[in-house]
Amino acid sequence: MFREFCLALLCVFAASSAVAAPGDSAVLKARQAWAGKKIMEFGRAAQDVPADHVLAPYVEYWRLTLLARHDDQRVADFLARYPGSRQAEMLRADWLKSLGARGDWERYLAEYPRLEKPETVHQCYAYRADWSRGDRRRAREAVALWFTGRDLPLACTPLFAQLRAAGFINEEDVWRRLRLALEAGNPGVARSVAQSLPESQRPAAALFDRATSAPARVLRAGLDPARRGDREIALYALDRLARSDSAEAARALADWSSRLTDAERGAAWARLGVWAARRHEAAAPAWFARAGVQGTTDSQREWWVRAALRAGDWPSVGRVIDSMSEAQRTQPVWRYWRARAALATGGRGAAMPLLLGLSREHHYYGQLAQEELGPVMAAPAINIKTGSAAIDAVAREPGIARAMAFYELGLRSDANAEWNWTIRNFSDSQLLAAAELARRAEWYDRAIHTAERTRDLHDFELRFLAPYRELAQRAAREYALDEAWVFGLMRQESRFVNVAKSSVGASGLMQIMPATARWIAGKLGIRGFQPADILDPATNIRFGAYYLSHVQTSLDGSPVLATAAYNAGPSRAQRWRDTRPMEAAIYIESIPFAETRDYVKKVMSNAMYYAARFGQPSVLLKDRLGEVPARATAAAISPEPAISLEPGPGAD
Repeated sequence: MFREFCLALLCVFAASSAVAAPGDSAVLKARQAWAGKKIMEFGRAAQDVPADHVLAPYVEYWRLTLLARHDDQRVADFLARYPGSRQAEMLRADWLKSLGARGDWERYLAEYPRLEKPETVHQCYAYRADWSRGDRRRAREAVALWFTGRDLPLACTPLFAQLRAAGFINEEDVWRRLRLALEAGNPGVARSVAQSLPESQRPAAALFDRATSAPARVLRAGLDPARRGDREIALYALDRLARSDSAEAARALADWSSRLTDAERGAAWARLGVWAARRHEAAAPAWFARAGVQGTTDSQREWWVRAALRAGDWPSVGRVIDSMSEAQRTQPVWRYWRARAALATGGRGAAMPLLLGLSREHHYYGQLAQEELGPVMAAPAINIKTGSAAIDAVAREPGIARAMAFYELGLRSDANAEWNWTIRNFSDSQLLAAAELARRAEWYDRAIHTAERTRDLHDFELRFLAPYRELAQRAAREYALDEAWVFGLMRQESRFVNVAKSSVGASGLMQIMPATARWIAGKLGIRGFQPADILDPATNIRFGAYYLSHVQTSLDGSPVLATAAYNAGPSRAQRWRDTRPMEAAIYIESIPFAETRDYVKKVMSNAMYYAARFGQPSVLLKDRLGEVPARATAAAISPEPAISLEPGPGAD
């Protein structure tokens, strides 16, 4: 699982007092006081940090943000002393917000181009600064910020008022954003946006909440189809109803059909099609067809393709992918399925360029594409090693030194952020040297993350590290599991960060939930089991392997089903099956949860790389995935889930 992770700092001080740098304890105290906004405590701790301490710039940054964040001269001096640093980026971002709030547009426009990663609030201030000087050249660019279903910073409100007054945002644009907000499930945003509409067409404020809580009742009474706002509420209510009951939503849409415009009717069928496709209902393809490709958005077309894959309708798979925007259809997932659709319909000539391009890419779809082309196209393993001089040079980079210092102090969040910032513009050779440096420090998640960023030079031994191998081998043998699969899952779960805990409590290398750990301990006859025991690597790997074996046995021996169950729970993995056998790649592609869908792909892809690293006999990914057997009439599998849809600590 691979997104931003909440770590528990379990009293971790990696550097012992015998080797700690002078001032380390003061840095820790200053960091804690800064986070708690305790000015007096911060001052006492900060004065004990030596001026030459590697983290002294951070202490100075903390002091500025705590005591002098609006002192323009001190901020400017700091930015001049630490150009290009993460601290400078964070301080500049904060300072720009202050300048924008004060309307200091001249200074804002001078400083804004130096901000590498502007937020929406910075963009809005920048466009307002342009406007203050009478510069309208970027007005159309500013309008793009308007089209979102999310709430936007208050700093954007004056900008949008200016754009509306000048005619850059018209009434149809307001309707479009209202619909985007409702489609995103943000009725509060839609209610606010509606205030810019003519009162004669604007839906009553109370309707947004009523449609959210009682969509069927709203559809039966209380709406005037002659008002556009009420018809938009009807579309929203149909969507809400379809979340829980496709059949009832379809009946309600049939009643409303004559009261909607053709475009609105198509939009409604597309929304119903998405929910039916997510539940793998047979009606989904027909409902999408009633919407038509012109009546669907890219995200809806994705679900149309998934429904067509499960139905075996390859012509529709190809046609709908072709209708996607260029940005969407050129993603690896849709290039692969477009090639498969072409092969299934006799278009080998159209499939080959797509498969050839994918086969050069190092991911799940690249592996599948390579197998479609045959073993003659297989690329050799790539493991380019860097020398000690390159590693030493990277270690001397100030940002890397700061990141390592944070890591040694147990401040993983700061360490990861500083590391990621520092390597953002590294060359491939620098990335490989940094990855090796992290590996030597047993900072496995950064080693993997860094090695994965290379573009032309690669070291797959760094991408697919195998720490704790003796423990994993022992657990794999004990429960008759493929060692490569166990490592593929463990890499995705934790990036081999052992002292970590997710926001819902999943712990350790295999990210096991407390309730699951207690259940496993009972099954294994372990007496006196304590929650803290799960952080022991041997125990964690053994428990994870036992659970993985258990769900695999319970789900007809399918590694794909077991992997999905490990992430989302056995009953869900069971429910997503069909009444007939199915190609596992299609099962994976149609998993309703984006996180689980991505997780299963990555675990199974990881297993292929680990199998090659461990010298296992060659097995195709297609064979490893296998076929998902038909769904049983009932399944009683417990407990669930192992990790409850939580990301692993290697997330970025």
